[in-house]
Amino acid sequence: MAPVQFHNDPLPPDTLNWEKLIPLIGPAHAALARYIGTLNGIPNPDVLLSPLITQEATLSSKIEGTQATMGEVLEYEADEDVVLDSEKRKDIDEILNYRKALRYATAELSRLPLSQRLLRDTHSVLMQGVRGQNKDPGNYRKVSNWIGPKGRPIEEARFVPPSSNRIPDLMSAWEKFLHSDFDDVLVQLAILHVEFEAIHPFLDGNGRLGRLLVPLFLVSKGIMSNPNFYISSMLEANRDAYYDSLLSVSRDGDWTNWCCFFLKTMTEQAQENERKAHSILNLYNEKKDWISDLTHSQYAIRALDWFFSTPIFRTTQFIRSCDIPEPTANRIIRLVRDNGLLVEVRKSSGRRAAILAFPQLISIADGRD
Repeated sequence: MAPVQFHNDPLPPDTLNWEKLIPLIGPAHAALARYIGTLNGIPNPDVLLSPLITQEATLSSKIEGTQATMGEVLEYEADEDVVLDSEKRKDIDEILNYRKALRYATAELSRLPLSQRLLRDTHSVLMQGVRGQNKDPGNYRKVSNWIGPKGRPIEEARFVPPSSNRIPDLMSAWEKFLHSDFDDVLVQLAILHVEFEAIHPFLDGNGRLGRLLVPLFLVSKGIMSNPNFYISSMLEANRDAYYDSLLSVSRDGDWTNWCCFFLKTMTEQAQENERKAHSILNLYNEKKDWISDLTHSQYAIRALDWFFSTPIFRTTQFIRSCDIPEPTANRIIRLVRDNGLLVEVRKSSGRRAAILAFPQLISIADGRD
């Protein structure tokens, strides 16, 4: 079968079937609004929901073939001396870079619009020091590429993006549409995502950057105040349908099918995000009273916030960075460990500090609550 070639449709496409899209647009907006309402009721969402950011980074990278789990990423951050095979270490580095790239782009959005410039700078962060670092990070590709089995010729490709000399014009049209007024912002986002993936402007990292675009777009449009929308769980769970729906745009000119898939995914993902956010908030509220009663310390809530932001850690890491007097920090650690909030992943040995984990929080973020 011949490879699918990049489409020649205008942007935005003029073939959308709004009769099919309208029944899906309302539920997607409603689910997103309910999730945002939940976020608005969470104190310090960037702290309490930080494990979800790590899980998003893990799943977005998994779509591209990495095998590391969120738990392995968190454990590596707690102890960089942990013994890992080289491929697992590379997986984890890519996941950590995804998180860095999201944080970088979010900070930049406070002074720059979402744009080609911001995407190129974010791509540089995403690819720094990881597989693909030698593939001209931050710059559009200057050679042709194709998507298919690794090491196979272009004749066996699944999809062939546009030639490199077309990328500047295509990305300019993409950016013009990004800043235009459109009938519906979520359909606009669907079109922007699929068009970015089809243009495939970089030599590597296009899939991860295209998924980063989702929360960045929602922030840039003022729909969300922070990029706390995590879409990769549903895309990973429906990976084959995701790839086939992306491909259907260039293969069949079927923009409507893709937009339907994307709107359904946004609805389901917003619902899942809302459930997780509620579960984390409920856990936090429950443990606030519990840790205060247990420790009788003015630093109890500060310690709890720290545990939510770093659910796997070395005891020395907590004592050094929690801004709590050391004797009190040691006492709090001992009490919450002995009373079941934290469990030991690794016991202390000689000069090596113990590693502790917050299993209830990790289970929620991992979807196992």
